[in-house]
Amino acid sequence: MLDLSLSIFFSSLIFVIFKLFDTHKVQTLYAIIINYMTACLVGVLFYNRPVKLYEIPENDWFYGTLFLGVLFILIFNLMAKTAQRLGVSVASVATKMSFVIPVILGLILYSEKLSFLKSLGIILAMAAVYFASVKDTPRAIQRKSLLLPIVVFLGSGIIDASIKYMQENHISPNEFALFSATVFGTAALTGVLFILLKSFDKPLKLNFKNVLGGIALGIPNFFSIFFLLRALQNEGLNSASIFTINNVAIVMFSTLLGILLFKEKISAKNWGGIVMAVISIMLVTFF
Repeated sequence: MLDLSLSIFFSSLIFVIFKLFDTHKVQTLYAIIINYMTACLVGVLFYNRPVKLYEIPENDWFYGTLFLGVLFILIFNLMAKTAQRLGVSVASVATKMSFVIPVILGLILYSEKLSFLKSLGIILAMAAVYFASVKDTPRAIQRKSLLLPIVVFLGSGIIDASIKYMQENHISPNEFALFSATVFGTAALTGVLFILLKSFDKPLKLNFKNVLGGIALGIPNFFSIFFLLRALQNEGLNSASIFTINNVAIVMFSTLLGILLFKEKISAKNWGGIVMAVISIMLVTFF
């Protein structure tokens, strides 16, 4: 449970840092690329063996990291567009509700079993994510814009399911740091290529705040994935339970951090979501 708790903590810290980006006018696109470079470097430093670049493509998991790295950048940008067009709450719900995809795949692919109370906890968790994230301010939504949160939902779920698949079939525990570093390195290279292509229309601008923000984001970003991989090895909890606890606890903890650190106001619906989150975690963990 320590690994899962640490993954939840570092993942929630990411949302706090994103909030600080907005406060300090950090350019998110540039910072996210520096973040991936930082996370890659942390993974290399955390790996307890000499890193030989020419040997990395020989690993079974290498091509999976290429896929995940590209998906990381793509889904992040779509999350940003979703937040801008439909609101932050819509983007948050679409991202965190995606835990149902690895849960369902875990039941099908790995023959995982769920008791009635665990199943009830997962259903309650989906409701908790919605009510903890939704805001009372109404917003007119164009039908064609609904495609954005659907793609974010599917993409986020595919990322989680892919990480579970790689952990289950291709990665040994002593390779978690190197695997994570390679994923982040691929995401960084994809991001650099993206901004280089954009630079033909708009000159590149990189300032100290963007670099500092990216470094601050990259360290918890690496450890959120690293500890999630370690948590998935837990024999006491199946992946369905781990992904449920992880995503619901992140929503709950980041909401509480928003209240404590940024004096954010939450509605009765949000408090109801937090209460449901606590109950769902208890059901999934202890029954």
